[in-house]
Amino acid sequence: MKWIDAEDIGVALSEKFPGVDPLTVRFTDLRDKVLALDGFTDDPKTSNEPKLEAIQMAWYEEWKENQ
Repeated sequence: MKWIDAEDIGVALSEKFPGVDPLTVRFTDLRDKVLALDGFTDDPKTSNEPKLEAIQMAWYEEWKENQ
């Protein structure tokens, strides 16, 4: 997975952290969670706020569906 794979990352985060409301996660913590995912292979230096926001929203959509 790469930073641009927001939907795939959102699904993976939802599976790994099912009880976490994504909207309560700071971007610095979100970045760390993404970097720790199995299968994430992108350069940590290329993350930015728009990419993290897209990931957070994708994760939130997955989280909402499972509530």
